[in-house]
Amino acid sequence: MNNNPEKGQRWHTQEAEKVLQRLDVDPEQGLTSETAKERLADQGKNTIQEAARRPIWRMILGQFTDFMVIVLIVAAVVSGIIGEPQDAIAIMVIVVLNAVIGAVQEYRAERAIAALRMMAAPEAQVLRSGKTYTIPAVDLVPGDVVLLEAGTVVPADLRLLKTSELRVDEAALTGESQAVQKTAKALGEEEAPLGDRFNMGYKGTLVSHGRATGVVVATGMETELGRIASLLHQEEAVKTPLQQRLAHFGQRLAIIVLIVCGIIFVSGLLRGEAIVLMFLTAVSLAVAAIPEALPAVVTVSLAIGARNMSRRNALIRRLPAVETLGSVTYICTDKTGTLTESRMTAEVFWAAGEQKSQIPPPDSERSPWHLLGQALALCNEVVPDKKEGARGDPTEVALYQAADRAGYERHSLEEALPRIGDIPFDSERKRMTTVHRKSEGEVVAFVKGAPEQILSRCLQMQTAEGDAEVDAKALLGEAEDLAGQGYRVLAAAFRPLKTVPTEWDSEVIEKELIFLGLVALIDPPRKEVPGAVADCISAGITPVMITGDHPGTARAIAVRLGIDKEDGSVITGQELAQISEEDFAARVRQIRTYARVTPEQKIRIVKALQDRGEFVAMTGDGVNDAPALKRAGIGVAMGQKGTDVAREASDMVLLDDNFATIVSAVREGRRIFDNIRKFVKYTMASNSGEIWTLFLAPFLGLPLPLVPIQILWINLVTDGLPGLALSVEPEERGIMKRLARPPNESIFAHGVWQHMIWVGLLIGGLSLFSQAWAYYGGSDHWQTIVFTVLILCQLAQVLAIRSEKESLFSQGLWNNKLLLGAVAVTVALQLAVIYVPFLNPIFRTSPLPPGELALCFALPVVVFVAVEIEKWLVRKGWIYAERSKKGQKKEVPLTTKEQEP
Repeated sequence: MNNNPEKGQRWHTQEAEKVLQRLDVDPEQGLTSETAKERLADQGKNTIQEAARRPIWRMILGQFTDFMVIVLIVAAVVSGIIGEPQDAIAIMVIVVLNAVIGAVQEYRAERAIAALRMMAAPEAQVLRSGKTYTIPAVDLVPGDVVLLEAGTVVPADLRLLKTSELRVDEAALTGESQAVQKTAKALGEEEAPLGDRFNMGYKGTLVSHGRATGVVVATGMETELGRIASLLHQEEAVKTPLQQRLAHFGQRLAIIVLIVCGIIFVSGLLRGEAIVLMFLTAVSLAVAAIPEALPAVVTVSLAIGARNMSRRNALIRRLPAVETLGSVTYICTDKTGTLTESRMTAEVFWAAGEQKSQIPPPDSERSPWHLLGQALALCNEVVPDKKEGARGDPTEVALYQAADRAGYERHSLEEALPRIGDIPFDSERKRMTTVHRKSEGEVVAFVKGAPEQILSRCLQMQTAEGDAEVDAKALLGEAEDLAGQGYRVLAAAFRPLKTVPTEWDSEVIEKELIFLGLVALIDPPRKEVPGAVADCISAGITPVMITGDHPGTARAIAVRLGIDKEDGSVITGQELAQISEEDFAARVRQIRTYARVTPEQKIRIVKALQDRGEFVAMTGDGVNDAPALKRAGIGVAMGQKGTDVAREASDMVLLDDNFATIVSAVREGRRIFDNIRKFVKYTMASNSGEIWTLFLAPFLGLPLPLVPIQILWINLVTDGLPGLALSVEPEERGIMKRLARPPNESIFAHGVWQHMIWVGLLIGGLSLFSQAWAYYGGSDHWQTIVFTVLILCQLAQVLAIRSEKESLFSQGLWNNKLLLGAVAVTVALQLAVIYVPFLNPIFRTSPLPPGELALCFALPVVVFVAVEIEKWLVRKGWIYAERSKKGQKKEVPLTTKEQEP
């Protein structure tokens, strides 16, 4: 027996009798115990399976396979061998810290499936051998007849057989914002999306109202929940752009450093230097050239960014996600609760030929507006609540609140018009009626429901002048116009009755109605979201809406927010299924709104964008979103209404479920990447200055400028404190006005490698100039001078590169006091090395006279002025021009190799 609806069976299209026949079960008796045992042995337990987890020790060891980490470990070993244990300890602490953080993040990522299992119902009411039993839900088998009631979790995938006012909250599975009214009738559309399969109940969803009987058609991994678990097993997390960039950077740097150090070692030997001295010099230079502080700077930057984001309601679950946000080029976002307020609101009211944004306050009892206000206040099942205001169906709560705001107070109206009966809403009639006794002894019935159902039963309509003939065609046209704007439209009517009905039959009471008006409802956009969408667009980030809601509603909200244009088209899941991979790849960048999509289709959208070179952030709250959250470059889960499954599969959780918070996080991500780039620019220019000094000195007839201890000291004081202080640099002006970085763009793009080369040459040239001036001038302090000039030139550079474009004088000297303090401390430490007597023999230094010290402070000013001139040229647009939007959106993105120098 094949019980998988995705492998041949379309249970929602089959009549209930045929389903029962195929599953070989009597709906009045259920399965026998023997049959259930046989099927359990054949089909297996009704559980979500977890993949074999990697042991924690393997997760930890896996963190040491990165190339940059291996280089750092080698550097630590070499530092220990040459007698610098403090460097070795510092490097190993950084490496171990990164490994622990990485292992913890991997462990947390594997908990998504465990959270999925927690959604399963622990027990189920089942009919077996004609009796009702409560059994563990894991023992359910295809063919079991299950009883559902309000508050229970659906224990397996069911074909519903009987329903009584059944509504099921399927938001976690389908993204549908409202509880779905269910029926037992067969559906004709074979490819209907999950949200439209009204005769099915799915494992893990919640019965919010009513009762039902259903037959199990799928269990365990064959359920829709199981399919999502399978997708989670299959999808692998994508490496962040920063991880990719640092890996490439580390590999190239290690090769270059080894070549340069080899040349320096050989040239020293050819010049007659001692082999031990040249070996220690080459090794010290290798240790100094590798920026072992980079992982620390990255970790500190990400940690500070994560703290800042938590203050803005964005909880970071994986540290690399902080920077990743700065690379985002597309944000695929859910609608309900993220872009909207997640509450239905009545926005438009139509009565007596007039359209208003709110109901007028009570006036004449015969006024159509007065009667409409009464109908909305009384014809519902809302329960007033002092704490929450009102509890009940979201649509009815919206109608109740609209009437209450206008002055139609429920309690007062019920005293004047007490309810004496009602006919509940059902999905076939699509309307609801309440009957009320008037003080004069007469009775009035208020009816609300779908416009076509109400108007077909109206003979007249209420106007300011009294009753008039109803123009049903015109009123339906009015309702269709509102629906075309994305509203959910309801109609209200009433019927005066002379006596209390003797039979509560809808066909008797709901006829000869008098039409009152139309009400248009919508889940309104959050006020701050249009501005956030505008910020995204100006920053080169394309927002895309992917929702489980109705296409008309999706389009209306997308247009309101500026995500889509008036003439934009909405692609539904059914239409997407018909589009070939080639056609979709060609169109994916033009589509801004998707509706009624499946979990596989969400992954398909993300992959299609990634294949076009985009870096995608995906938001979601439901189980159906989890695979796409895991696949996306960064997954963003909702903290308030999100499921545990979505949160465990995500990189970041929005504590306020607000799209604007994502944009704030993108801003922080860009600031962090800017600061990491500044550190790379600073440290590589500084290190190359040291390399040029040591490399060129022999060719100029100069002795070896530095001894190993001086090289390591420069590395310690210049890379350490000033480098870490760059991590807290404030964001640059206009950070959200520039285009998003292409994910495969080199960390050396936009002038970094050019700056590294020319500033390194300048620092090396000034250092060699000071050495030659002192050496040929007969000074005995020439080595201390070049040692000091190298350090102070690097400090001058770090002050100048605080901004990519802006001058330090307009930027302000005091908005990064930590950096100023780091520079001051470094200067003080270097002066101590020069002037504290017991440090002179350790560092091979000697006290400098005032004139020579003044030269050491004067030469670095050249570096500062030169970098300020470079920034002026950048502001003019003469060098390092920004990548254009056209270039950014090329159909075939540049490879990393093409973009790197």
